Amino acid sequence: MKRRGTRLWSSSVVVGLLLSATACGGGAADDGKVELSYRIWDKNQMPAMQRIIEKFQATHPKVHITIQLTANQEYWTKLQADATGGSAPDVFWMNGPHAQLYAANGMLLPLSDSITSGRVKPANYPEALTRIYSYQGTQYGIPKDFDTVGLWYNKKLFDAAKLPYPDDTWTWQNVADAARKLTDPSKGEYGILAPPFNQENYYDTIFQAGGQVISPDGKSSGYDQPATLSGLRFWTDLMKAGVSPSLKSMTDTYPTQLFESGKIGMYYGGSWNAIEFAKNDVTKNDVDVTVLPKGAKRAVVIHGLANVVYAKTKHPKEATQFAEFLGSKDAADIQAQTGAVIPAFTGTQEAWITSMPQFHLRAFTDQLAYAVPFPVSKNTDAWQSKEAAIFGPAWSGTKDITAAAQEMATAMNAALREEQ
Repeated sequence: MKRRGTRLWSSSVVVGLLLSATACGGGAADDGKVELSYRIWDKNQMPAMQRIIEKFQATHPKVHITIQLTANQEYWTKLQADATGGSAPDVFWMNGPHAQLYAANGMLLPLSDSITSGRVKPANYPEALTRIYSYQGTQYGIPKDFDTVGLWYNKKLFDAAKLPYPDDTWTWQNVADAARKLTDPSKGEYGILAPPFNQENYYDTIFQAGGQVISPDGKSSGYDQPATLSGLRFWTDLMKAGVSPSLKSMTDTYPTQLFESGKIGMYYGGSWNAIEFAKNDVTKNDVDVTVLPKGAKRAVVIHGLANVVYAKTKHPKEATQFAEFLGSKDAADIQAQTGAVIPAFTGTQEAWITSMPQFHLRAFTDQLAYAVPFPVSKNTDAWQSKEAAIFGPAWSGTKDITAAAQEMATAMNAALREEQ
């Protein structure tokens, strides 16, 4: 999920939030103009966001919007502090792991009126994505963009091994077989990258195996289910087979960079990798992408950002109007032209798909029919932050994945009980 951070609030901060009653920084000028603030974290999207703002302001001349750019590494810490102090921006980006906690603590404005009035139509966005920003039956976020995961592959290495390129007929077994044939440690070449990443790797295979990360009611872990274990074992088996670089290698050098070296055959990577691969001299012409291989069934995790309105904004009407426009087709068309993200508004993805014609980017949107929402709960980070530490030994071969999965289920269930 673009490695989006998931730092969440402590209990003391939650108390502060509930007590906070002051308004956010946006205000009204003496001439009747409304000042709104809009916080984002990606500087590469600044030009598109500014163009969207200008288009909105053209029909709302009394509203002036200022972008607050905050680096991703600081975004959630700063937003937490601002929300605690009552000075959160009027409109801001939200991701799935934080959505329920912000909604549960009264920090997000419900968008029920926007939906019942027809100004925002959930049918205009992928259903699995819209669900991420619904809490206890109320919608709090309007989808902005989304990402899915595909099987990236190095055509040069496949050609050298005289192997057919991956396609939509591939299964887990095809991946394992090809990875073995593509691996030559003497040349520093490996068939696949198998890091313990959740969205890009084991969440997808867990769902493909028919398992689950969290129960539908959000009250219990799925890590102790046999099907879930099967999805995890797919990756640890690849590690045991020696067809992936070691966990230490993938820790010392980020997996995307290893793939960009030209010595890795396959990589389960996100749609967000496309723009980087298109700029890299090794990958811009020598790699391509297809849909994820099938397990017991087809599945892919979908995540993406939403625009939300601060519950204590001084200008709920204008802030909501701006959020609605951010979720419009006009805004999505502007986003699509940048190539940075896949816009969430249905029917506007074509510009993104064709923005890098050397890649089969349609693979990412072809999977929407069986997309599964990124797993979240009210305090996602309380359990998700434990995954890397618990699963790491299984990936490095010092612990059996069955024991690791049971340990994760126990830790996760304890965290989920604290949410009730």
